[in-house]
Amino acid sequence: MELHLIRHGETNWNKERRVQGQSESHLTDLGIQQAKELGQRIGHLEFDKIYCSSSLRTRQTAEHAFSASITEINYLDELREIFLGPWEGHLYEDLAQREPESHRHFWEQPHLFQVNGAESFFELQQRAIDAVAKIEATHRANSTSARKVAIVSHGALIKSYLCHVEGRSMNQLWEPPRMHNCAHSIVAFSADNDTSIPNILQYADQPFIKD
Repeated sequence: MELHLIRHGETNWNKERRVQGQSESHLTDLGIQQAKELGQRIGHLEFDKIYCSSSLRTRQTAEHAFSASITEINYLDELREIFLGPWEGHLYEDLAQREPESHRHFWEQPHLFQVNGAESFFELQQRAIDAVAKIEATHRANSTSARKVAIVSHGALIKSYLCHVEGRSMNQLWEPPRMHNCAHSIVAFSADNDTSIPNILQYADQPFIKD
C-alpha cells in the first residue's frame, strides 16, 4: 500500500502565527489556491480511499484538492492536530513572553514539552501511529493488490508519524524537511510475512534519502 500524507493549506491562524491545535480556523485565499494546485499535481493518481481529519481546515483542503475525485472522503477525529488546550487561540509571540520555557520546549525540545490540559508530542505520535496502523490493516485485509490511500491531516501529526517511520527521536521532530502547507509525503508499506514495513518515499514534496 502507498500512503499519501497531505498537510492542509494555509489558514488565517497560520498567517497570524496563532496556535491552532484542534480549534477551528479556515483556509485563506492562498490556502485554497495551494489545495487546488496540489489537486492538479496529484490529479493523475487514483486513490482507493481518502481519509481526512475532521477539522474544518483539512476538510476544506480535501474538498478543493479532490474536487474532481469520485472517491468518498472519510472524516476521522483521530487525524486531528495535537490538542494544545489552554494554548489554543493564543499568539505564539504572546506565549513566548508568558510561558517562555514551555514555548522553547515546543519548538526546540519537543520531547520535553508538557502543558497541563494539552497533549504531549509522544501522545500525538502514538495517536498517529495507531490511526495509520488501523487504516493500513483495513486495506491489507481487504485486498491482495497494492492500494493508494490519501490522508489529509496536520503538520505536527504528519511530522510525528514520519519521525516514527524514520526512526528519529522526538527531540528531532522539527528538523528539516519543513512540513509546509499542502506538503505531500508518501509512505510505502512492504509485506514481510504478516508484518507491514513502512518506508518513506517522499517527504514534503521531495524524494526521501535516508541519512
